[in-house]
Amino acid sequence: MIRFDYAAAAELFPSKSTFKSARVGYRRFTTAAEAVRYAIEDMPAPLLRGSSLEVEEERFDGFQIRGLYDAAAFPLVRVART
Repeated sequence: MIRFDYAAAAELFPSKSTFKSARVGYRRFTTAAEAVRYAIEDMPAPLLRGSSLEVEEERFDGFQIRGLYDAAAFPLVRVART
């Protein structure tokens, strides 16, 4: 199990999209937890695959971002899925 600091500052680099309606750019977040939540809950799902998250000089790809969101240690309330 890797240690991850959800309280650390984070930068999110969404993948470039060919969809004009999916204009999502680079964002900085006060906490990695907020960045992970944004990537999973607010960003268009197709963009996650090519996105990366940088926290404390480590990079995480879309698959790893999903794992951080699904982890028991994730500190924020998740959106209920129906």
